[in-house]
Amino acid sequence: ISPSFAQGELFLGWRYGLTFYGGAQCSDRYNGLALGIGQNLGRFGAYSLDLTHARSQLADDSKHEGQSLRFLYAKSLNGFGTNFQLLGYRYSTKGFYTLADVAWRTMEGYQYGDDQDDDGVPDVQSYHNLTLNKKGRFQLNISQSLGDYGSVYVSGSQQSYWGTSESNVWYQLGYAGGVKGVSYALSWSWNKAVGIEGTDRIASFNVSVPFSLFTRHGYRRDNAIDRAYATASASRNSDGDTSWQTGISGTLLQDRNLNYSVTQGHTSNNGASGSASANWQATYGTLGVGYNYTRDQHDLNWQLSGGVVGHSDGITFSQPLGDTNVLIKAPGASGVSVENQTGVKTDWRGYAVMPYATVYRYNRVALDTNTMSNNTDIENNVSSVVPTNGALVRASFDTRIGVRALLTVKRDNQPVPFGAVVRETQSGVTSMVGDDGQIYLSGLPLSGELLIQWGDGKQSQCRAPYSLPEQSLQQAITLKGIRCE
Repeated sequence: ISPSFAQGELFLGWRYGLTFYGGAQCSDRYNGLALGIGQNLGRFGAYSLDLTHARSQLADDSKHEGQSLRFLYAKSLNGFGTNFQLLGYRYSTKGFYTLADVAWRTMEGYQYGDDQDDDGVPDVQSYHNLTLNKKGRFQLNISQSLGDYGSVYVSGSQQSYWGTSESNVWYQLGYAGGVKGVSYALSWSWNKAVGIEGTDRIASFNVSVPFSLFTRHGYRRDNAIDRAYATASASRNSDGDTSWQTGISGTLLQDRNLNYSVTQGHTSNNGASGSASANWQATYGTLGVGYNYTRDQHDLNWQLSGGVVGHSDGITFSQPLGDTNVLIKAPGASGVSVENQTGVKTDWRGYAVMPYATVYRYNRVALDTNTMSNNTDIENNVSSVVPTNGALVRASFDTRIGVRALLTVKRDNQPVPFGAVVRETQSGVTSMVGDDGQIYLSGLPLSGELLIQWGDGKQSQCRAPYSLPEQSLQQAITLKGIRCE
């Protein structure tokens, strides 16, 4: 059963760090309503408390009604490097079920994975029995920083059920560290599930090594080798089953917008396996190709995706869109990269889309001035926008398209007065006279006229016609002396 359902949530911020929230889930066989309160207690952490009431109809058509009370607490002890990321408990009455419980096709059954043992028996992944509905659940996630020596963490949960004294129990203990760019991690987990005999204990190790570590004398170059990583991982469970995997991954191209990965692995149950994939994030979309194989099958896949945005100034093609996006408007500034957005550049008109914006917060939108052509200038290359959920907001930039020039202007063989106001009469570009009659202007047309004014009346102004060569558009700056009459 895969039921269609509707879901809604509402949050209301209040004084004293309080937040009131609620939500509902509705389908043909399930209706749930939740109400709760949360509070930021400052140095004492934060908590939330909520109550859910649900009516359910299970796979055997039996109807149930119950409640679930949940308490969560989070706290960081920054002075000790300790973080209680999540510490909570949920209590449910005997008649409480979730939407996920209602979706089961049968009241009881096993779920199997792809792995098989030597006798061809598939590996049991999980077990469900809706007559043993959830009662109490305790969960925790605590980490401790060890400074330069990495960090340790412990995570766990225990789920009890109505109608049985058995529980689902899962705990994991781990350590992670790094040195000179090499990161590594060790973990040990213990798992026991209702309906599945025995316990599953797994020890695992993984390491990631950057190729830049082997660059001579530590000198790092920005090339494909220095942007590559070698990875390795291995694990072994309590039944003696082992698995390992090695691989290489990294980025290519100048903008680092082509990602690749090659892996090779082996499991004691299924033998060898491997994969190779590449993903190119371009201005107008993404293209991905991949190949993977196992003992029983070989797969070749590809994907092509992108977005199209219609707006008051026309149509802009982009990478795949998120729920909330930013439309960048920089008229005439083509091919300019957007900082911290892989592969995103302005199109031939100077428009681009930054997907996946953060809602209700300031989003910094910055154009990379190093990727601008010599005939492009922007007054301010950084803009901030605050989108609402699901919105498309515009980040506009004032651009100057034309020649960058440093003109030395003289009148009657004398430099025009320092501090005089300058305006190009055709384009409206403005500036001010500096020392020795020098004027810096950007966005100039190849030919035009400067109006220079240092007081009131015609006696305090002059006009300076100019003409610049065509190659000025490709130069970083053009130097020229002109006369003002």
